[in-house]
Amino acid sequence: MIQASKFLPPSYETKYNKLTGPTGPCVYPALHVYIHSALYYITDHGQDIKLAQVIYAGLYLCTIALVLASYRRAGAPPWLLVPLILSKRLHSIFLLRLFNDCWATFFFWLSVYGATRKRWSVMVISWTLALGVKMTMLLPLPALGVILVQGAGTERAVAWGIVSGIMTLGSATPFMGREETPIYIRQAFDLGRQFMYKWTVNWRFIPEDIFLSKQFAYTLLAAHVSVLLASLHYKWVRPSSSGLLHFVKKHLNYTTIEEAEQDEITKRMTPQFVMDALLGSIVLGMLCARSLHYQFYSYLGWATPYIMWRSGAHPVRVVGAWVLQELAWLIYPQTEWGSISVVLLLALQVASSWGSMPGSYPPVVPAEKEKKHQ
Repeated sequence: MIQASKFLPPSYETKYNKLTGPTGPCVYPALHVYIHSALYYITDHGQDIKLAQVIYAGLYLCTIALVLASYRRAGAPPWLLVPLILSKRLHSIFLLRLFNDCWATFFFWLSVYGATRKRWSVMVISWTLALGVKMTMLLPLPALGVILVQGAGTERAVAWGIVSGIMTLGSATPFMGREETPIYIRQAFDLGRQFMYKWTVNWRFIPEDIFLSKQFAYTLLAAHVSVLLASLHYKWVRPSSSGLLHFVKKHLNYTTIEEAEQDEITKRMTPQFVMDALLGSIVLGMLCARSLHYQFYSYLGWATPYIMWRSGAHPVRVVGAWVLQELAWLIYPQTEWGSISVVLLLALQVASSWGSMPGSYPPVVPAEKEKKHQ
């Protein structure tokens, strides 16, 4: 809130590294500043905390409604409602801490819901708004990209990609002058940011010197890229292609795809497929992240019950995994065993997400051949 106030009159500060507060300079994209500028006025310059909590309570209810609607679209059973609404950590993030991640989470689940209904415009615009709040939303981008290309077709996917880029650049216009642009990009999308060991939730069980080393960061990056490429090759592109190279040749080289084939590929973008891919991409990114803070649970808490259910696990195992994860994320300050639990449960969810998705689909038969065969 204090950071956003520097952007407002009478200061009108547009150098991003000058938008500072008690926690340091602003390190989030521009939509974060706009949202908190509005909250600054609505809550009497940040003084009316109760009103802010009411707003975030409404945001929480809207988000949980989108989560439940997405679960319903994917055919999830009603008993999953229990772990979805009982998370103490999520209540804290939304109603007590008022983190900006709450807004990113809302837009992300709106994007997921749009994808389950094949509303590609809703999916792309909502994800772009989520990215405008926090860079963490780059994690589902690979899955979102292949879903869009396969579901909407290459030309429409490129068009929506351009729209997303225009929205992202447009929202940053006040901070994109000749001198301000490098500062904004460095602050809002700093991929090399150094993290503090004492605040991390996941890798707290390794020594601090290893945690801070470049070798550890590169190892996690290599693991992320490797599993991501494997997921793309063996799972996410399979509704339309035999593998990643085939996908690139078929879609990105503008190979002519018949209307009947495109319709069949679009049908394969089922609610379960898009949720498997998007949520799987999120948990993979979190597993390979060097540092997760407590507010990152807003991206994980509502994904876990679905991922565990889709793996075919017994309801006791689904709820048990959720309970263990909840307990691990409630430990403060984080302990060695708590951080081990966080990492192991993330690894379990990555494996579960991988196992729940089919590795092959029957080939699409052109309408003419199908008629002859009949």
